[in-house]
Amino acid sequence: MKPRLPRWTAVLAVLAVLAGGGAWAAAASDRPPPVQRADRVLDLPGARIDTSYFTAGGEGRRPAVLLGHGFGGSKDDVRAQAEKLAGDGYAVLTWSARGFGRSTGRIGLNDPAHEVQDVRRLIDWLAGRPEVRLDKKGDPRVGVAGASYGGAIALLAAGYDTRVDAIAPAITYWNLADALFPNGVFKKLWAGIFFSTGSTSAAPGAPGRPTAPSACGRFSDELCALYQRVAVSGKPDAAARALLEARSPSAVGARIKVPALIVQGQTDSLFPLSHADAMARTIAANGAPVAVDWIAGGHDGGDRETDRVESRVRAWFDRHLKGDANADTGPAFRVSRSGGVDSTDGQATLRGATADRYPGLAAGARTVELAARPGTFTNPAGANPPAISAVPGVGGALGSFSSLGVGLSLDFPGQSAAFESRPLTTPMRITGAPTVRVKVASDTGEAVLFGKVYDVGPDGRQQVLPSQLVAPVRVEGARQGRTVDLTLPAVDHEVEAGHRLRLVLAATDLGYASPVTPATYSVTPQGPLTVPTAPAVRTQAAGLPWWVWGLPAAGALIAAALLLTARRRTAAPAPDPALAAVPLQIAGLTKKYAGATDRYAVRDLSFRVEQGQVLGLLGPNGAGKTTTLRMLMGLITPDDGEIRVFGQAIRPGAPVLSRVGAFVEGAGFLPHLSGRDNLDLYWKATGRPTEDAHIEEALEIAGLGDALARAVRTYSQGMRQRLAIAQAMLGLPDLLILDEPTNGLDPPQIREMRDVMIRYAAGGRTVIVSSHLLSEVEQSCTHLVVMDRGRLVQAGPVEEITGAGDTLLVTVAGELSEPLVEKIGALPGVGSAARTEGGVLVRLDGAAPTALIGELVRLDVPLTGVGPHHRLEDAFLTLIGGDSA
Repeated sequence: MKPRLPRWTAVLAVLAVLAGGGAWAAAASDRPPPVQRADRVLDLPGARIDTSYFTAGGEGRRPAVLLGHGFGGSKDDVRAQAEKLAGDGYAVLTWSARGFGRSTGRIGLNDPAHEVQDVRRLIDWLAGRPEVRLDKKGDPRVGVAGASYGGAIALLAAGYDTRVDAIAPAITYWNLADALFPNGVFKKLWAGIFFSTGSTSAAPGAPGRPTAPSACGRFSDELCALYQRVAVSGKPDAAARALLEARSPSAVGARIKVPALIVQGQTDSLFPLSHADAMARTIAANGAPVAVDWIAGGHDGGDRETDRVESRVRAWFDRHLKGDANADTGPAFRVSRSGGVDSTDGQATLRGATADRYPGLAAGARTVELAARPGTFTNPAGANPPAISAVPGVGGALGSFSSLGVGLSLDFPGQSAAFESRPLTTPMRITGAPTVRVKVASDTGEAVLFGKVYDVGPDGRQQVLPSQLVAPVRVEGARQGRTVDLTLPAVDHEVEAGHRLRLVLAATDLGYASPVTPATYSVTPQGPLTVPTAPAVRTQAAGLPWWVWGLPAAGALIAAALLLTARRRTAAPAPDPALAAVPLQIAGLTKKYAGATDRYAVRDLSFRVEQGQVLGLLGPNGAGKTTTLRMLMGLITPDDGEIRVFGQAIRPGAPVLSRVGAFVEGAGFLPHLSGRDNLDLYWKATGRPTEDAHIEEALEIAGLGDALARAVRTYSQGMRQRLAIAQAMLGLPDLLILDEPTNGLDPPQIREMRDVMIRYAAGGRTVIVSSHLLSEVEQSCTHLVVMDRGRLVQAGPVEEITGAGDTLLVTVAGELSEPLVEKIGALPGVGSAARTEGGVLVRLDGAAPTALIGELVRLDVPLTGVGPHHRLEDAFLTLIGGDSA
């Protein structure tokens, strides 16, 4: 995405500079002195290269930084980072690579004879600038950074030009042939995205208008011929591999001997973590300092942690370009892990795990036995329909499906073999690339297989494919059987105790080319699954939960408050027999802020909840949700109005509260005791009979399994949350109140918590859940109460508030014809299909999302993404006027 231009608040003077045809303009910056930008077009052999040069005031010379952009972008994409670096004391040069932006020339995929030579000439230009520090005449102190295409040019510049002093490549490739032809398999969707992007690059002087000097747009003729040849055959040839390898950093790996900060994405089916591993091992072996950072996002979407990464790049250059020994360059290895969900905005939070040394992809190997029976399956004619692991480039949509429990991971019956482990007895963190040895046979002598490892829940139905990644492999000479050592995708993923690992080998995958000839494959594991755990990598400790220090004090305060209020308590209103079967009725509830005469936390709130409902309490921050729940539990007293639970009025200590279970902001457990011992201790403290606890029923609903016998200190965050829910369910209360039950959980754990709520209400009991996660509320709840500024905005069934039907947004490459849209609308289980910006809105009427994707592939729809159309989000923002702050 290109950064937005800053909003000008004053008219800036424009100074004409009669040198090199450049125009100087003051660039927006929050830090004095102001950053200045010079735009120039440099005439280089075979192309005119559009550049921008950023500097800030100050005397003396400074190090320089070259910033490269991603494929399909331009220099404008890195302008914001360039301005920050200039403000921090660097001379920064950005440029649009050949064939992109306003630069002319043909795209050569970082051809050493063209794009790499362009960078060397840019370094020459920097050497002539009076403000740039020189190590010697013609040798500027310079670092190179960039992401994707720009990351590769950073590596190549260090390999081809010894004047480069430090690099910071991000989410990029080491060997482009391995990226597009992994293990001899053509990555057809990503390759198609590459060439369609290059075919629509803007012409010089006319941004946004495509040109087509050749059949492949602005690509060089040799690359155009390579793509067309491989795309038609579906199989890479030796010449194609040789051409891409010659333009890869791996070709000059032995020459890269400068400090390298390597940033790679975990959600990246284009350039997976194995590329960063090859970079790190090679450059470190050359004797240069190396740090590796696995960010959460990547080319498939997710959080690229831009601010954190840019800060680390700046510190890296401060140390290795400025020579600042106090610059904190960070750990040798860091990986971003889920820290749960921020309850204020529903976004995933991240925590870093670090190690003093880069562990590689095989450290701390553990073996997991798999069922070793042979698996026989077929490769279908035309390799259609294909299995689905990821739709390249649209990980945001995939992430949405995964967190919703639907997912796009799909293996068709008869087209894959699965080999499962026993349930794990302890949690296991996979950090690296699992490996397995398998024997493969094919009746055609050749097989193309796609290996993947699923994390399978205790019920066998819930399965998660970490990062949606697969490992393709082409096996030749397999008519009589051939043994293959398969390296699976590198991931960082925690598998909970009680879960299984499922190795799947499939014959097809949507993102890759498979043989079109029908074939029968037989696959048998020849040993266990070897799983790296990288034990030296430690997750950064979170702050102590508030209950560690606050629970004793809170208990004392609550006890004192109850004693005081008991003395002043007035007689409760008589029970209402007409409401004896109604779990909750709130009428005219009002509560002012302390000391305020006209500011209300809750004002004239009324709604009713029936048996068996799962009611979602929604509202932006400050809407009054927590205040309402506290009044409902008798913790605070309303100024006006009434709350009745099963016909009885709520007061502090009201007997009917024994029919209410509550989970608010986590529970305090003794870490050295087992889960069951903690629950037993809690129930004994209530003074109620043991037989009334119904502990087995609560535990079955919570789904903790064998983990109950373990000490709570060994629990994951998700297991602690389920234990807290089990505690709230003790006694099987008729009304269960959950305040942000998914806070601190990752997407798979959120899905499990949703299932817990649904199972609990299935017995005729009632659940009230307050949450900021609109997608979870939409799936979990039957009814909604929407609040804003203390007032009721709307209440009713979910379908009434959101609108009926399940609508998906299908994004496509290009515009679909009307006849094709009509065909989509006529598919079985589809209610309607309508074109919209960037794709088609499809309303499902019985069809599953995965079935729809298969049909779209069959219709040759140029699919780039499928995601839920967030109706609840639209409705919620409409109801509260779009203000969720």
